[in-house]
Amino acid sequence: MKRRELLGVLGGAAVWPLAARAQQSGKLPTIGFLGATTASGASQWVVAFVQRLRELGWIEGRTMAIEYRWAEGRNERFTEIANEFARLKVDIIVTWGTASVIAANQATSVIPIVFALAGGPVGTGLITSLARPGGNVTGLSSQQSDLGGKRLELLREVFATLRRLAIMANVDSPVAVLDMLEVQAAARALGLEVATFEIRRAEDIAPAFEAIQGRSDAL
Repeated sequence: MKRRELLGVLGGAAVWPLAARAQQSGKLPTIGFLGATTASGASQWVVAFVQRLRELGWIEGRTMAIEYRWAEGRNERFTEIANEFARLKVDIIVTWGTASVIAANQATSVIPIVFALAGGPVGTGLITSLARPGGNVTGLSSQQSDLGGKRLELLREVFATLRRLAIMANVDSPVAVLDMLEVQAAARALGLEVATFEIRRAEDIAPAFEAIQGRSDAL
């Protein structure tokens, strides 16, 4: 499937390659909606998504169905939900956030996956390139990790005497790791002294801030 066709589900000219086959079997084309948070927390996203589908002629319960699942902020739920969608053989998976996209991609190489936003899709191996994603995954990149070095350059402009930099990152997040590596490389190029604090659980945060005191000029 072409990238534009997949992106059409989120706002362009909708193309549903499996619709004819689904209708012949008496089954409505089905979207697997993998929500990273909760139904209440993402309610505005859902309203906008359903409204745009309706404008494109896809009406929930009449011309298509949506299977909603919510990870509630728990990364282990991404894999469970993605595997469930693969078993259900939904026609397309829609989600956002790097971790959920990775889980969906690991669950299926056949079902099209569209992500509303993810960081580092190239660096995490989700797509081949931004211009030619390849495979069954496409969507919109936040280019977060690509801008890590630029954010450090801006910090250096604002804080000209910067010599010691602290980097704090949730290393369980694939895109955070990419971001961290990008900033580390940029810091070395600028000749900065770097202290990296890896966060794996909430309890690691307070001690990391305590350790930064007196050891770094900026975070």
